[in-house]
Amino acid sequence: MGEEASCDAVSLTEAGTNAKPVGKEVGREPAAAPAAAADPRLQGISDAIRVVPHFPKQGIMFNDITTLLLRPRVFKDAVDLFVERYRGMGIDAVAGIEARGFVFGPAIALAIGAKFIPLRKPRKLPESCADTGSRKQLLLLLLEGEVISEKYVLEYGTDCLEMRVGAIERSGERVLVIDDLVATGGTLCAAIRLLERAGADVVECACVIGLPKFKVSE
Repeated sequence: MGEEASCDAVSLTEAGTNAKPVGKEVGREPAAAPAAAADPRLQGISDAIRVVPHFPKQGIMFNDITTLLLRPRVFKDAVDLFVERYRGMGIDAVAGIEARGFVFGPAIALAIGAKFIPLRKPRKLPESCADTGSRKQLLLLLLEGEVISEKYVLEYGTDCLEMRVGAIERSGERVLVIDDLVATGGTLCAAIRLLERAGADVVECACVIGLPKFKVSE
């Protein structure tokens, strides 16, 4: 299993049950749920998520959000619930974890007036190019191409997140981390470490799905 989360994280639904907002946290006070338990949108979101047994390997119950994306109204409900929580909180940037954080993150960022930062898998961000005509151009390319990375352990292996250093433009930028699912919290912890190394203040982590095994409180 991966690392446990040491951060505040909220999720819209608890996978495999009637939809209830779940505050996910290990090591701090539980975060507040993103919406009231009676909100009818939550049940529609939970019903729209397909569970695929034994993928990508035996024993893993894969929660597939692509079925949710086929339902525009439900997709909009999921985005709206996050927007309602984070609008007015002074969020400067929404950081989406590759790949499914890229689905929800940009829509949330646009709605709350924040920039979007992609946290990418290894070797997806361009490095600096040495083919340049001047020392000044080379220095600029080196700065623009600088990438930092953070390794982490997950349920069925290890992985790494990368980010361009210039994505955080000033120290103390308030950042929201978005992904589709929180299980052990290893990926979210790696995202937090990566952003904090660049000088960001990670306000919270938010996911569509929370796995009940790792639920702390409702």
